[in-house]
Amino acid sequence: MGRAKDIIVKVIPAKIANEFVKKHHYSGKVVNNSTLHFGCFLDGNMHGVLSYGCPLDKSKVIHLVQPCLWNEMLELNRMAFDEYLPKYSESRCISVSMMLLRKNAPHIKWVLSYSDATHCGDGTIYRASGFSLTGYSNASMIELPEKYWKYNGGGKYAHRMTLQAKSNVMYKVMQQELKLNGAYKQMSWYAEQLGTKVIEGFQFRYIYLIDKSCKITVPILPFSKIDELGAGMYKGEKITQAERHIPAIVAHLGEQPASSREGAFDATVSLKV
Repeated sequence: MGRAKDIIVKVIPAKIANEFVKKHHYSGKVVNNSTLHFGCFLDGNMHGVLSYGCPLDKSKVIHLVQPCLWNEMLELNRMAFDEYLPKYSESRCISVSMMLLRKNAPHIKWVLSYSDATHCGDGTIYRASGFSLTGYSNASMIELPEKYWKYNGGGKYAHRMTLQAKSNVMYKVMQQELKLNGAYKQMSWYAEQLGTKVIEGFQFRYIYLIDKSCKITVPILPFSKIDELGAGMYKGEKITQAERHIPAIVAHLGEQPASSREGAFDATVSLKV
């Protein structure tokens, strides 16, 4: 693990965490539901943040693990690191944060998180950290002309659901026109109206059990399912399972060597850091 083991993880104020997330997370945005923030420090400076909080709609996910009361789960809803940290830093920081949760918040039984392949990746870090893959969905994005909407701190991307939820007059008119027999039109229709393009990709749902006596109630998918879907991505670029075995790419992704990587990704194996 090298210098990653020297990283110190500790609770930090929301203000400090949010400033870092806005600067280093690909979205440029914080999640208002985040209530617990960990800073990741190396050589006396903070180079990463993990933010945990309540899911946007807990009623839709609380059933994924049982037994579980309303206050017994969290979502890892922001993870941002700068370029200073060495390989394996992300899995190291996740591991320490889980240990801190187990020690200081023993009522928390499990953690939920999502990986957005359209901008980040298909969940390499989660798989390496012992999370289980439990679901996926098409997370197609629209690349927006800047004149319509500044997103991601000046970027040009928006998820369809976010676009539909916009409350200004332009989108209200669009929403009224989009419904056809109760169903929304395809993403391509949005893109045509805005003179832009659709960014294809998937979102993956991962679960980590802190309390091993709990059970995941939905099927645990093999990681090979990502490649069966043709959904393997890294920073918005498609990447296959075969390519992940190429040494140069393995090093770039910060994964373990191909000979041992699958063991580290096995959801039945304890968190490895």
